[in-house]
Amino acid sequence: MQRTCVLLACALLAATGCRGRGKSPPDSMAGMPDMPSMGSDTGGPGAAARRAVRLTPAQAQAIGVTYTVVQRGPLDRAVRTVGQIVPAESRLAEVTTKIDGFVDRLFVDATGLTVRRGEALLTLYSPMLVSAQEELLAAQRLAASVDSSRDVEAWRNAQTLFQAARKRLAYWDISTEQVDRLERTGEITKTLTFTAPFDGVVLEKMIVAGQAVTAGMKLYRLADLSTVWIEGDVFEQDVGLIRVGAPVQVELGAYPGRSFTGRVSFVWPLVQVQSRTNRVRVELPNPDGALRPGMFSTLVLTGSVGTDVLSVPAEAVVMTGVRNLVFVVGPDGALEPREVTLGGRGGGRVQILGGVTAGERIVASGNFLVDAESRLGGGSGMTNMPGMNKEGPKERP
Repeated sequence: MQRTCVLLACALLAATGCRGRGKSPPDSMAGMPDMPSMGSDTGGPGAAARRAVRLTPAQAQAIGVTYTVVQRGPLDRAVRTVGQIVPAESRLAEVTTKIDGFVDRLFVDATGLTVRRGEALLTLYSPMLVSAQEELLAAQRLAASVDSSRDVEAWRNAQTLFQAARKRLAYWDISTEQVDRLERTGEITKTLTFTAPFDGVVLEKMIVAGQAVTAGMKLYRLADLSTVWIEGDVFEQDVGLIRVGAPVQVELGAYPGRSFTGRVSFVWPLVQVQSRTNRVRVELPNPDGALRPGMFSTLVLTGSVGTDVLSVPAEAVVMTGVRNLVFVVGPDGALEPREVTLGGRGGGRVQILGGVTAGERIVASGNFLVDAESRLGGGSGMTNMPGMNKEGPKERP
């Protein structure tokens, strides 16, 4: 096979050399017209002129010509990218302590555990807490002992001291119920109980039993995974198609054949310089916990090219490299070449910015053969081809 290709190449070079020295071509090629280049269209003086083409229904059927209408309406485009599931930042919480103390007991002692709202996480022993409770009880006794009818100023000062002691405990996240019980019973609590702020999972646990902690130290990091985010990157040329609120189909390798539906919740205002991509965020409900942070997914975003645009099937456009053409069916049935300006693409269609109007009938398929005939001169050029006579294809005997 390789030897045959080499021989053919040598023969072609020899034939070219003969033509360059002015020798006449072989008799079998004499009288044949020069064939135009099907792929060249420089638009210059030497470019082949295109003319209207006339086809009978039989000819159109024989070469597979079909027709369509220029439509006006919405045009959407599917944009595919890869994303990663992350916890929703608005549903994260860190459990911290506002007083110094020691971890007395851990009820939730491992990362990844599921917790419920109000569930006890740990108890913290704090000498500061004990002192603050003693001060509250002392302020309560003082306020009860001062007679407001005898010394109004002393009574006011006692009440102020009592309220300040209550607020101090409230600032340390001691609940009102605990403070009321302390005032009612006089029993001092040595430990402070920390509870979960919502239903979720433990992403991080930073403490162990018996550990000394200081004010402001992080104890747990929790996440509510009933709703998750998926973050992905789209190319710069697709950014203009993405709108907040647009629907998104999500596919995961962990669940073949199952798709999830979410919506675009945010589009980053900056483009990453090195990758020329723009990050988008998709918000997705996760009621059964199937979507887990760290999973990779495929995002199919529905981008909008426009809500009221002219469009034609992409295959109806002849792209020469310099011009874009469609063949419009004229009033007399002739197929007239017309230059058009293209816009965005989507769903197998292309936007038309100029050149045709809504409702015009154009060639939908077989346009490359029509274009070849148009460059050859139009008219009845196809009638010389087998089966292209005006009477339609003849049946074989």
